[in-house]
Amino acid sequence: MKLRRRQRERLSLGLQYLVFIAIITTVLVAADWDRLADAFFRVDIIKSMFPTIITVALRNTILYTLGAFAFGLVFGTILALMRLSRVAPYRWVATAYIELFRGLPALLVLFLVGYGIPIAFPEREIPGGVFGSIAIGLGLTAAAYMAETIRAGIQAVPKGQMEAARTLGMSHFTAMRTIVIPQAFRIVIPPLTNELILLTKDSSLAYVLGVTAQTIEITKFGRDMLNDRVNATPLLVAGLAYLVITLPLSQVVRRLELRYAKAR
Repeated sequence: MKLRRRQRERLSLGLQYLVFIAIITTVLVAADWDRLADAFFRVDIIKSMFPTIITVALRNTILYTLGAFAFGLVFGTILALMRLSRVAPYRWVATAYIELFRGLPALLVLFLVGYGIPIAFPEREIPGGVFGSIAIGLGLTAAAYMAETIRAGIQAVPKGQMEAARTLGMSHFTAMRTIVIPQAFRIVIPPLTNELILLTKDSSLAYVLGVTAQTIEITKFGRDMLNDRVNATPLLVAGLAYLVITLPLSQVVRRLELRYAKAR
C-alpha cells in the first residue's frame, strides 16, 4: 500500500521520536547511578558549601560581571563613535583596538592588567583593588565586542532621524546623544545581554589575579572545594550557581528579541 506524503512525514517523525527515546533509555539503564551519585551528588558536601557559595562566591561573580559590563559598555560606546567618526585617526585607533582585543584571549588581557600595570606604574594602584583589576581586564575585551555591536545599532537607525534633527537646528553631537544613540541601544539590547552572559562565565578567569577567601568567585570556590573534598560535587554545584544567573538572562534575551521582531 502506497503511503501519502503526509502519512510518510508522520511515520518518519514517529520513528525519530522512537530512536530518541531508545537512546535515552539505553543511557539511563547502562549508567552506574550509584557511582554517579557518589561522585557528583554528595549531599554532605553540598550542605558544606552553603551559605558561602551564595554570600561570597555568587555575590563576587555578579559584582565582577556588572563592573566589567559597565566599563565595557562605556568604553565600547566611545570606540563605536570613534569608529564612525569623520576624523581618520580616530577611526584608525578604534579599528586597531577592536581588532587587537578581539584577537587576544581574555585571560591574557586580565593577566596583563593585573600584573603589567603595577609593574609599569609602581607608584599607582588600580582603583578598587582586585575588583577594579577584574572589571578593567574583562571590560577591555568586552568593549571591543560591544563597540562593534553598538556601531551596528547606530548604523541601523534610519538616516532620516539624523537629518530631521539637524533640520530642527540640533548639532550633530546633540542629535547623536538624544536621538540616534537611544534608538541604537534599543536595537542592540539583546546582543548586549548576550555579552553580559559571556562576561558572567568569563569572570571565572579571576583566579589568575590570586583572589582571596573574600574575593573568590564561583569557579575558584568550586575548585578549592574539589581539591579539599576530592569529589566532583562542588563543580556541579558551581555549574548550577552559574545557571542561576545565566538562565534568567537567556529568557530576557528571548523576550527582547521577540518584542523587537514584533515591533519591526
